[in-house]
Amino acid sequence: MAILERAEEANIGEGSGSSEWELGVRQLCDSGIITLPARYVLPPADRPARYVTPPALLPVVDLAALRARDPCQLAALHAACRDYGFFQLLNHGVPPDAMLYAARRFFFDLPLPARKRYMSADIRAAVRYGTSFNQLNDAVLSWRDFLKLLIRDTRRLADVLPSWPDAPDDLRPAAAAYATACQRLFRELMEAALDALGIVRCRRQLLEECDAGSQMMMVNCFPACPEPELTLGMPPHSDYGLLTILLQDEVRGLEVSYGDGGGWAVVEPLPGAVVVNVGDHLEILSNGLYRSVLHRVRVNGRRARVSVASLHSLAAERVIGPAAELVDEQRGRPRRYMDTDMAAFLAYLASAEGNHKSFLHSRRINTISSSGLTQPSN
Repeated sequence: MAILERAEEANIGEGSGSSEWELGVRQLCDSGIITLPARYVLPPADRPARYVTPPALLPVVDLAALRARDPCQLAALHAACRDYGFFQLLNHGVPPDAMLYAARRFFFDLPLPARKRYMSADIRAAVRYGTSFNQLNDAVLSWRDFLKLLIRDTRRLADVLPSWPDAPDDLRPAAAAYATACQRLFRELMEAALDALGIVRCRRQLLEECDAGSQMMMVNCFPACPEPELTLGMPPHSDYGLLTILLQDEVRGLEVSYGDGGGWAVVEPLPGAVVVNVGDHLEILSNGLYRSVLHRVRVNGRRARVSVASLHSLAAERVIGPAAELVDEQRGRPRRYMDTDMAAFLAYLASAEGNHKSFLHSRRINTISSSGLTQPSN
């Protein structure tokens, strides 16, 4: 689950008011605005650069070959998670058309009163329509509307889906099929990642806990923006859980961070592919071998963009730490992360801003180099 989405869930019980911006950016666009409202204007240092962002040359993994036990594809998956934290996945079997069609129907065909039915002050609601990231606390709002669909225990998927009576009629079956396909895909990718990492002792337990974990689907809409150079669809963030599976339309917008200089590269939509990225928990579990990378969403002034992110985590009460096989002090592989769970995350949110990946940084352990100097873990 994305850090900033977990931050939203920490603000239990607050109301939502009735300002026009709280009805979402689709409503602002429908009102005919030609300049960006001040609530959406980022400080100059945080605005996207005016120059064209270079393309991100993400690795491509073929799931059909991975299923056939092709060692080259397992090596490609391992290298992608280690070196990039992102990859494009082909032959994944996730049906894209019905989900994207239902998402567009919700955001573009339903009038505001119909969309407004799904707004809720209860941020724990399984079905919730909102805007920005945490619209109650964001100092600067993001140019994004979303529909959140939460499944707290993926083993009970069949039981949970009928409890979405307020979801649009054509969204529920599309979301059910998509959620089921993503859960299967998540399980396959976790099996492969554990094999690539050499995690054996706790493999069976981890996979069972993946089956019993939490899945959150974020159906995102980024409308065309009157002044896209002044705002973002999503600010830089990393994802809190294990893996995120992203379905996107043909409109570019996702950007990933690269290098130490804060540069950004745009992910070009690859026909037939979904984008997969490593979350904070998988970086911790791998003891830093895999990378949870900052990413953001840029908007444009011409076309709306629709995406569906399926974020997969273990149960909220589960404590996550580095796998025992990946820690060996005698061989120069010290433990690089403290154990963490949702309680630690919420405590951190109460003490500091949980953005720009600072929560993950707060779980890192400084190590001692051979010279005796304290160094950051990575």
